[in-house]
Amino acid sequence: MNPTGRAALLAAASVLALTTVAGADTIRFWTTEEQPERLARQEAMAADFTAETGIEVEVIPVTESDLGTRATAAFAAGDLPDVIYHTLQYALPWYEAGILDADAATEVIETLGVDTFASGAMEMAAVEEGYASVPVDGWTQMIVYRADLFEENRLEPPTSYENVLAAIEALHNPPEMFGFVAATKVDENFMSQVLEHVFLANGVSPVDENGFAPLDEAATIEVLEFYRAIVEASPEGELFWQQSRELYFAGRAAMIIWSPFILDELAGLRDSAPPTINDDPTSTELAGMTGIVTNFAGPSNPDGAAWADIRYFGVTADADTEAAQAFIEYSLSDGYTATLAIAPEGKFPVRQGDSENPTAFTEAWAQLDVGVDRRAPLGDLYAAEMIDEIVGGLDVAQRWGVAEGQLALASNMINSQVINRLVREYIDGVRSAEETVALMNGELSGIE
Repeated sequence: MNPTGRAALLAAASVLALTTVAGADTIRFWTTEEQPERLARQEAMAADFTAETGIEVEVIPVTESDLGTRATAAFAAGDLPDVIYHTLQYALPWYEAGILDADAATEVIETLGVDTFASGAMEMAAVEEGYASVPVDGWTQMIVYRADLFEENRLEPPTSYENVLAAIEALHNPPEMFGFVAATKVDENFMSQVLEHVFLANGVSPVDENGFAPLDEAATIEVLEFYRAIVEASPEGELFWQQSRELYFAGRAAMIIWSPFILDELAGLRDSAPPTINDDPTSTELAGMTGIVTNFAGPSNPDGAAWADIRYFGVTADADTEAAQAFIEYSLSDGYTATLAIAPEGKFPVRQGDSENPTAFTEAWAQLDVGVDRRAPLGDLYAAEMIDEIVGGLDVAQRWGVAEGQLALASNMINSQVINRLVREYIDGVRSAEETVALMNGELSGIE
């Protein structure tokens, strides 16, 4: 059967499924979005689904740190929920353990259209049978930079090591302006995320399909030298997300690395984290001066990479499969805007549109209100090309160990903070770059 015919058949099957499961019993949906406002939004979306299909949905909040142990226990008891909203780290391990039904997830993706999903998010959940889970939303780490100063100084956007260093050379003028605010606090997860992004940008990873893989010395030295340069353009001290945001908001940093959860704060929509670049904490002035970069490249990896956190819907081994599939299909089509509206600043649409309009969901997402004390659509705060950059990062999204099937090992390496510690010691002059690479390889090789 040709692809067009298969897609048509699957679409017809999906419509039939919605009809035939209309009288199904209640399905259970585990979600880690347990904050009261977010939970209420999910319950409202589930109620709309019930009104359309007759399928009841019990929305069950689960604390994210408890999700792994609860799923393992429920699997052993044969009492898994029908659908689980989960992080990337569980997709492949749960598939391998038999917790997730990859055939069911793949059918949903094919029904909705493989080409309508961001390719990076898809590749992270790819397995032999198709896909372990269905991508729902995600966010990419960003280089946030003063686009106005870059333009004034005729600087290229900070899409590469080279461009970042050129911008530091032109803009670093402490204490009035720091060229960068790099993460240096070893025991903060923020430093782990930033470093993984910088390593990925240069194509460096500590794992391959067989497990630990020695870091390439030449490429890793490029990473170390670059990171030392951005630290030297930063203030002294133990720096993490707080100082980088505060200095950027005060107009004293040319570049920082941050998550998209900064976007509403930049625009003066959150009283607890106001821009201080002028006397008006509700001003959108700084947002108008800001640009972002998601895909970032080093000299040994000109294509670059984006660091991303992707979330998925998993159909479980104990599910009422047809009802679970119908719920996921609804959540990613008629209910997708409501799904993203739970927290738009951190839920980028991994499904950008449908067969009728390839950008329908991106356009709808850009008009969703963000903020806490005041609210406004992202599309009103930032230019269209910036919205495109935000969403486009999901197409090139990467994480250590995902493509190689070694995410668990890579996560253990990151969580050990070995890399944070040794990078910081190199920056502090404890040992040379070559010695640092050798020591990294020695310590990482012993992590399981």
